[in-house]
Amino acid sequence: MYRNEKPCGKAILNSELDRSQVFFTTKIPPGSMGYESTKRAINSSLREAAQEYFDLILIHAPYGGKKARLGSWDALVEAQKAGKVKSIGVSNYGIHHLEELEAYIQGGGGGQIDVGQYELHPWLDHSDIVEWLQKRKIVVEAYSPLAHGSRLTESVLLSIGEKYGKTPAQVLIRWSLQMGFVPLPKSVTPKRIRENADVFDFELAAEDMKMLDTGEYSPTDWDPTVDED
Repeated sequence: MYRNEKPCGKAILNSELDRSQVFFTTKIPPGSMGYESTKRAINSSLREAAQEYFDLILIHAPYGGKKARLGSWDALVEAQKAGKVKSIGVSNYGIHHLEELEAYIQGGGGGQIDVGQYELHPWLDHSDIVEWLQKRKIVVEAYSPLAHGSRLTESVLLSIGEKYGKTPAQVLIRWSLQMGFVPLPKSVTPKRIRENADVFDFELAAEDMKMLDTGEYSPTDWDPTVDED
């Protein structure tokens, strides 16, 4: 869907890094939901990326209805048993979707949810979903942790950044880490990529974390968590 599996696979090969040193994730797109379609998508992605396995495959969104969602999960569990993927999980699932999947797994469906990936930042309160995941020790990944750059001039970020000598983006990444998330910031600028990694020499104080607890619910992207199907 992002058209980056092939270049990512090529980059891993050209890097001369040992494959175990790179964590490679892909997703099952909404158009490939259902058992057979997901099986084809997994094999196609492996071919496209020229990989023997992925470290993580996520179901991109809870679309297609219950039968399709559970069929996709069956295909992921099967691929995991075959060594095509090490970890499996979901992205953008609402609590009702998560509970549907949990019931299926507990009823004999197999597998376990390793990762839940969501848009997460101080202006998108998914605390109910986060609590559900963390209670079950499921890794929480935060995509768009910088809110697509739309909030970098917020006064609260500027003031906290000035306090620590850090950029607003670094404050957001640090917030994400302290929330217990795995943040996935995106940049194509080498300077900003280095800055995004330079977040381990400071810690936000409790009062700063509280200031960033806005309670706001403003997705910058789509929001399939509320899909009722």
